[in-house]
Amino acid sequence: MISYRVILDVPFQLALFVSGLLAEHRSEIGTRAGTRALTCWKQAVFALAWFRDRPDIARLGAGFGISQATAYRYKDEAIEVLAAKAPTLREALDKAAGQGLAYLILDGTLISSDRCAGTKTSKKGKEIDAWYSGKAHEPAGNVQALAAPGGVPLWVSDVLPGSTHDLTAAREFVLPGARPYLARMPILADSGYEGAGAGVHVPVKKPARGELDSDTKTRNALLRSLRYQGERGFALMSQRWRALQHVMISPSAIGDLAKSVLVLVQFEHKMIS
Repeated sequence: MISYRVILDVPFQLALFVSGLLAEHRSEIGTRAGTRALTCWKQAVFALAWFRDRPDIARLGAGFGISQATAYRYKDEAIEVLAAKAPTLREALDKAAGQGLAYLILDGTLISSDRCAGTKTSKKGKEIDAWYSGKAHEPAGNVQALAAPGGVPLWVSDVLPGSTHDLTAAREFVLPGARPYLARMPILADSGYEGAGAGVHVPVKKPARGELDSDTKTRNALLRSLRYQGERGFALMSQRWRALQHVMISPSAIGDLAKSVLVLVQFEHKMIS
C-alpha cells in the first residue's frame, strides 16, 4: 500500500471549531483521556476531509490509522455534534427578523441517496417506493431550506422521502412556524409552492389560454430576480461539501447530514463562531 499527502482546503479556524465541538461532546459522555484512537483535532480533520471530498470511508480511515468501523463511528459522531449546533426554525426566523431582513427565500432540493426499501401507499392506492423521486428519477430525500436575500442558507429542515412534493414538505416543516413572521418578512418561492397561503409569494402561472398581463409579467420577473439567489444556498452546501451530493448512509439520516453541512457553511460565512 502506498500513502500520499493531500491538501484539505478548509480554514484552520473551522477545524478548531469542529475540534472544540468534539471535545465538548467527549466531555459530556465521559470519555477518558487517552482512550480514543484519534485526538479531537485529528478526528475533526478526518471528518472535514470526508465532508469536503466524500472519499471511500475505509481508505480515508486507513490514512488516519483507524479501522473501517472506527472511521464510520467517528464520521457519525462528527455529524451528530455539528447537526446539534444547527439553528431551529424559530431561532433562524428570530435572528432574521432581528437583522431586519426584508424577505426570505424558500427552496427545496432532492438529495440523491442509495436505494431504501421503504414503501408507502400512493394517492391512487398503489404501494410505491417512498424514497424514489419521479422528479429526480432516483432515490432521494426532500430537504427544505430558508435563505437570506443574498442566498446564504439560514435553516434546513429534516428530511422527507423523495416522493414528497415541496409544498407538502413546506406545510409540515416550514409554514406553521413561519406564519407569525410573514406579515413583516414575507417568503419568496417558486411556483412549486403555489397554494402556500398569504405571505408566500410565488410567480403567477401562464393561463392555459391567453397571456399574462404586463403588470403580472413584471411582478413575476421581479420575484424571479430576487428569488434565484435562494438556489445559491444549496449550491454553497453541496458544491463546497461533496458529502451532500450523494448519500450512501440511510436516507433517513439526510436531515442530520444537511444540518451539519449548514453549520459548516454558516461558520465559513462568519454567521456563527
